[in-house]
Amino acid sequence: MTAAAAVAIFLSAVNPSVSAAQTTPVKNIVIVHGAFADASGWESVYKILVKDGYNVTLVQNPTSSLAEDVAATNFALERQNGPVVLVGHSWGGTVITEAGNADKVKSLVYVAAFVPDAGESTLDLVQTVKEQPKGILAPDGKGNVYLGKSTFQETFANGQTKEKSDFMYASQIPLTVKSFTDKITVPAWKNKPVYAVKPSNDETINMGLEDTMYKRANAKVTHITGGHTLFMTQPKAVAAVIEAAAQGK
Repeated sequence: MTAAAAVAIFLSAVNPSVSAAQTTPVKNIVIVHGAFADASGWESVYKILVKDGYNVTLVQNPTSSLAEDVAATNFALERQNGPVVLVGHSWGGTVITEAGNADKVKSLVYVAAFVPDAGESTLDLVQTVKEQPKGILAPDGKGNVYLGKSTFQETFANGQTKEKSDFMYASQIPLTVKSFTDKITVPAWKNKPVYAVKPSNDETINMGLEDTMYKRANAKVTHITGGHTLFMTQPKAVAAVIEAAAQGK
């Protein structure tokens, strides 16, 4: 064995991102949407990735609990015929943190997303910052949480047209209180390469909190102009990050 080969093996053992960069590019992408929306908002990113030769699966997770959303994601992962880049937006970041432990997952991409540690919930992270997000309504009688209309475009759909924002509001999917409080057991980001997208104007997740979470996860961060749903307004830029993860760049 040459000295160079020995060094390469050592680096791969101590740094998963080095190993990822040296393997065959991943061709399977699985995307997990966040709360208050479904997977259809990812259509533009989907089209770009498919055109570039990727096999893309969009999980329609129920946003009902961490366990149920992880189960839906695992079902999608089991259908893949090889290694996967697992992408999560917002609450979907919490989901991929747990589901990303699956063997097929080779890297994680967090898009304006939560990145909890072991024993942390999404609510735990939200409560670490003084400034709380606007427009979250009190849970209804069944424990479902919605976003209010008066601040929906300002916070969740900033960067969207009013017409698009109104449609997104009318079609929003609630997140349950249970989802907010469910805790991570094993965070996949501790063992796999992590990529992250940070919007320039996220009014849903505190931007300082995003910095803290991404730094803790040792993420390779890409800054993109846009709001919380920037995957809809900047699909090319977001798709480029996902492709970089697939190629181990």
